[in-house]
Amino acid sequence: MRAVVSRVLSASVTVDGEVISELPRPGLLVLLGVGRGDDESSARALAAKIWGLRILEGEVSASETRAPILVVSQFTLYASTRKGRRPGWSKAAPGPVSEPLVEAFSRALEDLGATVGRGRFGADMKVASVNDGPFTILIDTENWE
Repeated sequence: MRAVVSRVLSASVTVDGEVISELPRPGLLVLLGVGRGDDESSARALAAKIWGLRILEGEVSASETRAPILVVSQFTLYASTRKGRRPGWSKAAPGPVSEPLVEAFSRALEDLGATVGRGRFGADMKVASVNDGPFTILIDTENWE
């Protein structure tokens, strides 16, 4: 799995002109991509990693502050741009695999105590955010660096 995690002052997801989810206060925006080899254990491990990362103001974690988290599926994180000018998506898991794993990730965060907002899988989402810092990191479960 790949996640782009941003510390945000605010964030929201709009579908068809309706705000379907928004952070009630500053927290984290997680753009989440699912790869072909991912499973529920990688979803749970990544959720725990993000929940415990000390990346909020004052070097505290979302778990310490109970900061809310907005999760948005983002298959494009697995784009391959190695050849030509058109990205390839062969490393991204197909929708029927990805959707339950994005939900498993969100549920794992909730099980840890997080307040979780969600995008709508497969929808044409408009994601708005005001970054805090800005502070954005990339986490890849294949490379846990």
